[in-house]
Amino acid sequence: MNETQDFTTLRVDRREDRVVVELHRPEARNAINGRMIAELHRVCEIVETDPRPLLLTGHGNVFAGGADISELRERGREEALAGINSRLFERLHRLQVPTVAAVDGYALGGGAELSYACDIRIATPSAVFAQPEPGLGIIAGAGACWRLRELVGASVAKQVLLGGYRLDAEAALRHGLVAEIVPAEELRERAHALVDRMAASSALALRLTKMVLDAEGSHPLADDLTQAVLFESADKHERMTRFLERKKR
Repeated sequence: MNETQDFTTLRVDRREDRVVVELHRPEARNAINGRMIAELHRVCEIVETDPRPLLLTGHGNVFAGGADISELRERGREEALAGINSRLFERLHRLQVPTVAAVDGYALGGGAELSYACDIRIATPSAVFAQPEPGLGIIAGAGACWRLRELVGASVAKQVLLGGYRLDAEAALRHGLVAEIVPAEELRERAHALVDRMAASSALALRLTKMVLDAEGSHPLADDLTQAVLFESADKHERMTRFLERKKR
């Protein structure tokens, strides 16, 4: 169900087994402004109410060219403490469903941080991830200072955040930031193929796997308790029965 008419900065397509969201501010390279933040919160609410995998893309040949600088310039201490962008990205990260960012072209500043908040990223050869915030007198304050370190390690994160280095698609792949590089014309098709694999798996198994993956530290007891829940599910029994029946053929 296409709900684009209900949004002004996004194109939202609610399908039976996924939600597809396109960042859509072509006049501003899909820059993230306050209205887009509010609308992405609405998307999170949709997914929280009716869980299904989420696919994020950008309109045209750019993912998101950063946060809206004209808005950032007017923000002060109170807005910083409110965590306008960071609270959204954390909410996105904590969704109980798998999330995928399909990145073509620039993912800069807040746009890069939005992609970091997703579970998996795929990219085109022209993708570029960068954090230019210090050049504007601020920090990358919506997760990059710690989330990027978790994704690529401290050394690479410091090169990006302190040294101003940009991660092109090949560097992003080499450091594990993206799962694969695909031709631009195939980006959405390949992203949907990834979501197809997710949608074919047990929704409960994926939800609990993500929960355990995101928990801090080692957690064998959490593994055991989670597996105990899944072992008792009808879905697990049906899936394994189908698997064994296929092997007999």
